[in-house]
Amino acid sequence: MSLTPNYLEDRICLNVLANSVENAKACYEAAEGHVVLGVLSKNYETDEAAIEDMKRYQAATNNALSVGLGAGDPNQSQMVSRLSGVLQPQHVNQVFTGVGTSRALLGQDETIINGLVSPTGKVGFVNIATGPLSSKAPAGEIPIETAIQLLKDMGGSSIKYFPMKGLAHKEEYQAVAEACAKYDFYLEPTGGIDLENFEEIVQIAVDAGVKKIIPHVYSSVIDKETGDTKVEDVKALVAMMKNTLK
Repeated sequence: MSLTPNYLEDRICLNVLANSVENAKACYEAAEGHVVLGVLSKNYETDEAAIEDMKRYQAATNNALSVGLGAGDPNQSQMVSRLSGVLQPQHVNQVFTGVGTSRALLGQDETIINGLVSPTGKVGFVNIATGPLSSKAPAGEIPIETAIQLLKDMGGSSIKYFPMKGLAHKEEYQAVAEACAKYDFYLEPTGGIDLENFEEIVQIAVDAGVKKIIPHVYSSVIDKETGDTKVEDVKALVAMMKNTLK
């Protein structure tokens, strides 16, 4: 399976959910390839069922597959790692403590693996206690710089900053973006991002000098009746992405 997708060369790559192989293909074409399509491990009863289905998404989108947890569910961490080792996707979503396992099972450095950290209410600090057990413990608040270096130690590629609640944590997010730029790390803003705040959120990361930005836009662009991600909204988001780089 190819690991030389369009988006590896992109500074900004969209991440949206795919409700079906057909929806994934339509979104991939609408985004002109500047996208990875999230398929959630939580939606499958077994590894075998997930692998069989996710291979169909890979075939339809030049392997633009993003193996997802499911609303950041830490209990999906091990399944995501197992699936990723078999599928060799372009992109993997992980909780902070699952990054090392995913990288080891992938056996290569090309696939992007994010590590989920959460806002703390304190500028310059993030909560890394996002794993199956740690998420039930008191928050693990550490400097964002330390979180980035820990993720690098584990083979991680990017910070998944979730839940952002749109621009509710704007100052914290700016500090995260600046740290990602300083330490040559990718950034994936996630949670509460919509057509209204998308461009500002991406622009903050661009202005900070982040090398690669992968904004996750989920529920706000999903058709409530069909469950599909709306193709026209994907086109609008990609147009905004291009605008931030002018």
